[in-house]
Amino acid sequence: MTSYPKIVLRRGKEQSLQRLHPWVFSGAVAQMPDNIEEGDIVGVYSSEGTLIGVGDYQIGSITVRILDWGDSTIDRNFFATRLQEAYFVRKALGLIRPDNNAFRLVHGEGDFLPGLVVDVYGDTAVLQAHSPGMHFFRDIIARELVSIDGAGIKNVYYKSETTLPYKAHLDPQNDYIIGSYSTNIAIENGLKFHVDWLKGQKTGFFVDQRDNRALLEHYSRGKKVLNMFCYTGGFSVYAMRGEATLVHSVDSSAKAISLTDENVNLNFPDDSRHTSFAEDAFKYLGNIDKDSYDLIILDPPAFAKHRSALKNALIGYRKLNAKAFEKIAHGGILFTFSCSQAVSREQFRLAVFSAAAQSRRKVRILHQLTQPADHPVNIYHPEGEYLKGLILYVE
Repeated sequence: MTSYPKIVLRRGKEQSLQRLHPWVFSGAVAQMPDNIEEGDIVGVYSSEGTLIGVGDYQIGSITVRILDWGDSTIDRNFFATRLQEAYFVRKALGLIRPDNNAFRLVHGEGDFLPGLVVDVYGDTAVLQAHSPGMHFFRDIIARELVSIDGAGIKNVYYKSETTLPYKAHLDPQNDYIIGSYSTNIAIENGLKFHVDWLKGQKTGFFVDQRDNRALLEHYSRGKKVLNMFCYTGGFSVYAMRGEATLVHSVDSSAKAISLTDENVNLNFPDDSRHTSFAEDAFKYLGNIDKDSYDLIILDPPAFAKHRSALKNALIGYRKLNAKAFEKIAHGGILFTFSCSQAVSREQFRLAVFSAAAQSRRKVRILHQLTQPADHPVNIYHPEGEYLKGLILYVE
């Protein structure tokens, strides 16, 4: 049996774990050692004394994230096996090929590594820890990443300053664990992108929109396209390749606009079809003429990072979409998204429905979108499905 410190659950609180949900909440805990520290590997036991699984401990509402069920040792071999399995899945998905070297290698609970995110850009892996346990295992994880057979990973950049719980007082430093900076150009479906993992949002690029960008390309021919909250300009570049007649990119961040311009020029140098604007999204939508655009993309940052912000987030989604319905041309197509985990698919759809009803326009749902296959959802952990999207035809 494992010799890890014991956390004992209250009677009946093991039921969710028996259904293989990987989180132990603080209210379920009856007993734990006094000297336990954040990031420690612990054994989780039922009130009858049966070992359920092992995981890493942290202070907060989620007390333990289960790493493995039953009696298990969390060591180098554990991570080597899980990382190699994750790589095999991406290989089977056809994501690793000459015209595509940007993908998510590890998606937390979806790859049975709760608290860990790894995105790969060419020969660089960007590692993010969302739990103290993964922070403490970062060196082992980095070494196993460069050891994955066939992956070609040479550099591992650690970027967890903004993702670790602040109560842990871990003082993480964003830096290379292995290797150093070589190039920041990654290839996605044959298009090139500068990825700013040093100072950019998340790991530097939103790989979760890859499939949805490809779908946008299909709809872009002959269209006047508006890409709101453009960040790195991913949707804009795909629209350009899709033969849009005009592409406008809007973001409140001047730095994001600069990066968008770089990415457009990287793929379509001196192409007069593209113009960018550093401006507030609501202000920009309010000032444009009706029928200015045939296709609008609304891909805002998370309006609700916590459930306490849910009400205001839904109001925000409704107002934003209502303005797009008001302005989009007859026969226009709206790509609209929510990446807020606290907002359910049904709540987001209701917010968009309310906006459509307010506009009094006829609206058809063409596609219901989600995250791509390299962002898998653990079937026992439905909270892992965070990206929601709709493609709408607006008469």
